[in-house]
Amino acid sequence: MNPLHRSEALQLLQGGQQYFPALISAIDGASRWVQLETYIFDVHLAGGDVAEALVRAALRGVRVEVLVDGIGSDPLSPVWQQKMTEAGVKWCVYSPLAAGLGGLGLLVPDRWRRLHRKLCVVDQRTVFCGGINVLDDFYDPNHGELQAPRFDFAVAVTGPLAAEAAEAMALLWWRVQAGYSARQNHLAAAWEKFKAAGYGRRTQAVGLSGQAAEAGPGGAVLPGAKAALVLRDNLRNRSSIEKVYRQAVGKARREILIANAYFVPGGKLRRALIRAARRGVTVTLLLQGKYEYFMQYHAARPVYGALLAAGVEIYEYEASFLHAKVAVIDGHWATVGSSNLDPLSLLLAHEANVVIEDKVFAGELRDSLCAAIAGHGRLLDPVAYSQRPWRQRILDHFAHALMRLAIFVAGQRY
Repeated sequence: MNPLHRSEALQLLQGGQQYFPALISAIDGASRWVQLETYIFDVHLAGGDVAEALVRAALRGVRVEVLVDGIGSDPLSPVWQQKMTEAGVKWCVYSPLAAGLGGLGLLVPDRWRRLHRKLCVVDQRTVFCGGINVLDDFYDPNHGELQAPRFDFAVAVTGPLAAEAAEAMALLWWRVQAGYSARQNHLAAAWEKFKAAGYGRRTQAVGLSGQAAEAGPGGAVLPGAKAALVLRDNLRNRSSIEKVYRQAVGKARREILIANAYFVPGGKLRRALIRAARRGVTVTLLLQGKYEYFMQYHAARPVYGALLAAGVEIYEYEASFLHAKVAVIDGHWATVGSSNLDPLSLLLAHEANVVIEDKVFAGELRDSLCAAIAGHGRLLDPVAYSQRPWRQRILDHFAHALMRLAIFVAGQRY
């Protein structure tokens, strides 16, 4: 993990109703550079407000770079393509599927490595990181209008962490640009862009000045909280986020509270949670209770048995889709980010989490999770779990085996 930096300001944002106003305010205040990465960018409702803010920034001369995932995000409509192009927004797609193949392109294992980070850096001074896509809280591309908002979080950090995130984002941006140039046989341009990725942007992270973010929608703005950026990629940081979780779980003495959308942890993390529960730590999991995707929903359930037997309490969130990827340990350690605790996030995707050491921040996040558990969580009964219908058991084990096979084909052990 990168070292903890003392932030100038740090703020917890729950859901799009707090996140989008804060994000748009920061973009509207940008003077030099906006970098945004997201898995889903949907221009309807709140997503359209974010898109308009990016256009406004570009029109006043701010450099705006948007990198979206080629599977998560649909192509822009002609109207939005024109608006972005005319304003000067630089829009790039990470690992698009081959034209004409559609979903068949996912049969190629290399295409399972996706951009799942949700990051935005403004003027290398403030970074937003979390699990929230540019997607309205009350809308889902696969399920339509939602009766209750998604349960999710982001964090806004002003200080040295932002420059660190900006450099990582610039590196990925130019690698993607260089790859595009290489595919078009523009080898000289590709070489220049690789050089720029390695050296051209680093000097920009030095010497910028600015004020800490002002208080806005969301939790308290905390000066002086310590935070670190943890990235997962397929180069140097292949297991960084899982290691951070395992280390924190291994040090836990009183309480572990985790909320995670797609929970299929590997053996090491499962065993760490079981050992924690057996040594007297209160381990509580808030997991997805609504059916969203076949694989993620059913593949998670076979891992519940050993956890329940060790005394882990599992609650399923039922008010809406749970999309959070957060944790609080012993009232002082917390993480907010994009990484699920499943093999797609921990072994294949680009992910980003922020780790925070601060009792006030951890307490605020813990209060939100406890309120969600009390108001919308259904406690999973170990006896009822063991007696679930045979048809569901078959689906659960089939999905789990299929996920393990997919990861094996992709060249990873889990």
